[in-house]
Amino acid sequence: MNSPARIVVLVSGAGTNLQALLDACADPAYGARVVAVGADRDGVEGLARADRAGVPTFVARVADYTSREHWDRALADKVGAFEPDLVVSAGFMKLLSQDFLDRFLTLNTHPALCPAFPGMHGPRDALEHGVKVTGATLFVVDAGVDTGPIVAQVPVEVVEDDDVASLHERIKAAERAMLVDAVGRIAREGISVEGRRVRIGGDAR
Repeated sequence: MNSPARIVVLVSGAGTNLQALLDACADPAYGARVVAVGADRDGVEGLARADRAGVPTFVARVADYTSREHWDRALADKVGAFEPDLVVSAGFMKLLSQDFLDRFLTLNTHPALCPAFPGMHGPRDALEHGVKVTGATLFVVDAGVDTGPIVAQVPVEVVEDDDVASLHERIKAAERAMLVDAVGRIAREGISVEGRRVRIGGDAR
């Protein structure tokens, strides 16, 4: 992978994972830089974080396009204009088309240990199930919901007095550290995806 690796980050909200990546990219040794931040809505904090960091931004609102397919193509073109080596979906609340995923290697995080507890309520579902350990997963996005090949995982213990909010906050902290570590390693060492097996470094290209 080229050095520094070019990353486009997609956001829909506060952009805390984006901020973690921006902070990491400030160190030249990290091996990557965020070249653009895109959102599916105006006025979100993630865009403001990018502006403060001097990173170009773009917005692609579904309502501005004649169809979802039109939006899919427009988003891919907006991302493609920045020639990314990697796309990171950081709280981006839209499913990406197969054409997009075929064009760009795209990573996303989920606040559970996949394949357990997919969907919108990973921490709540983990608590309701009574597990003692949950965590966060970084995966290559595919056409499913939180089903892609797993890049990295980090465990988070469930403590006795946890509620959904307290558990989710600890998961998010672990998730940010995992994301920053894995993206930096991918930028410096490369990544290969064969079926469900993901390899960073070594023979990865």
